[in-house]
Amino acid sequence: INTILKNIKFINYVIMDIFKMIYYVGRIHCESPVKIVFPAVQALFVIVQTYVLWVHAKDCVQIQQIITRCGLMLTLSTNLVVWMMAVTEESFDVTSQGSIALTISVVFLSGRSGASECECSHNMCDVFEKVYYYLYPFNIEYSLFASAMAYVMWKNVGRQMDDHHSHNLRFSLWDVLIGPIAGLIILVAGLATFVMYEVDVAKEEPKKKEEALIMHYIMNIVAILLMSITTLIGCIIFRMDKRDQVSGKNPTRSLDVGLLVGSSLGQFLICYFTIVAVLASGVQGHINGLNLANSILTVIQLCLQNTFLIKGLHREPFKETETATVFANVMAVRERDPERRSSSIVPAHTLPIPLTLLQGRLNWKRRILKEICAFLLLCNVILWIMPAFGARPQFDNTVGSNIYEFQTWAAVVNIGMPFGIFYRMHSVASLFEVCFTS
Repeated sequence: INTILKNIKFINYVIMDIFKMIYYVGRIHCESPVKIVFPAVQALFVIVQTYVLWVHAKDCVQIQQIITRCGLMLTLSTNLVVWMMAVTEESFDVTSQGSIALTISVVFLSGRSGASECECSHNMCDVFEKVYYYLYPFNIEYSLFASAMAYVMWKNVGRQMDDHHSHNLRFSLWDVLIGPIAGLIILVAGLATFVMYEVDVAKEEPKKKEEALIMHYIMNIVAILLMSITTLIGCIIFRMDKRDQVSGKNPTRSLDVGLLVGSSLGQFLICYFTIVAVLASGVQGHINGLNLANSILTVIQLCLQNTFLIKGLHREPFKETETATVFANVMAVRERDPERRSSSIVPAHTLPIPLTLLQGRLNWKRRILKEICAFLLLCNVILWIMPAFGARPQFDNTVGSNIYEFQTWAAVVNIGMPFGIFYRMHSVASLFEVCFTS
């Protein structure tokens, strides 16, 4: 699942750079050539980096360790700088213009501000600018993901592999049914409400915007409440589980846990300031009440999901119960039973194997864990899609900007939102791993 996500983000990142180059080619007569060269160099860097991560992600380098560590740390720092630059420019764009739309094409800011002096030489500039609006989230996610991968490779330099045997894991789609169906219902309902939310908010009508916010909050509350209940059940099952904890140091597992906890702080930050703002305003109206409930439930769900994932990532995979084999001493049987001395074969029906019933008693835990993981995975997908592609109730609901002033509130959302989006995406990968090992 990590490979699939990485490929999707890589493709969108390269497409975004190509569109940026074409956009600035149309303004070459009035823009600096650097704005064309930079996306080209960035696309080349992304292609080479993706190839290195694809081929050498699992390598434990044993030679030229100092040079390798320096190169990986430079790569990690470069990705972090690219990510911080994008977030900072976006925050500056929002605060300087006083806009309530967070995901704005910050790269095209200079082109828009000078639109009267600089006209595009072709008619596709507006199209590329709108496409960039939807590709921009992948830019942020790819930089964070590449930084995490570079860190894992840096930790693996000089590492000696453990001698313990690897587990042969088996995954079948027939093992789960209720979880995927319930998750698909939440996913489809979330997509429908998201489209309606975007359409109603774009109309700039106060009544339509209020209805859109109520619908959005109700959808999120239902999804988060169901996720909290199922996650709590999963934590209880892990409490009853007798599987051993994973022993030994593993940089990848440690990074997964660190990313889960660290990236969830962004959502915690937004929820904390939202709760304070709503309480300070007196919780007046249905929208503020739903906003408060949504923030509190989100905090609870994040705590439960982090606990569930940490417990799941640190558990040894379930071991298949082998069918018991019974050996009979034929000579002893012949000596005890004179009538069977002429026969050296013991009928199979005389050797019952009741130990095979043990496997059936263990399957219910595995089945429930798989159902929970499948449901949570799809729910996290929709909670990632909505903010990544434009849902910004933090700005459509003015309670935050009224309490903290717009500049402060925009800074809080701009810092916390990318981490929240990354958390949902990373949770999908972690849930798939927990489901795979269950």
